[in-house]
Amino acid sequence: MSQQIIYEVNLSVDRELENDYSDWLQRHVQQMLGLPGFVTATSHRISEPVPEGKVCWSVHYVLENQAALDHYLQTYAQQMREDGIKHFGDRFTASRRIYQAC
Repeated sequence: MSQQIIYEVNLSVDRELENDYSDWLQRHVQQMLGLPGFVTATSHRISEPVPEGKVCWSVHYVLENQAALDHYLQTYAQQMREDGIKHFGDRFTASRRIYQAC
């Protein structure tokens, strides 16, 4: 039996873009949930520590299994990442981690 995977995306954006980015992020998460293998997602605004002048979020996507994540990374990841760059250029950063159940 394959186990669910958590795909974590940590985001940092210039504070003056907070409202626009938050609105975009909500739409983006919904788009991600429409992709094959995505089960659910939770978004959290990070309280601290955050870099000065930045607002940060952490989004945890739950995927059905490793195969679903691999499919996303091979098929959709570049397009989804480019959408953020198209809207916000270099005024945000993203880092990612993958969690597997022990």
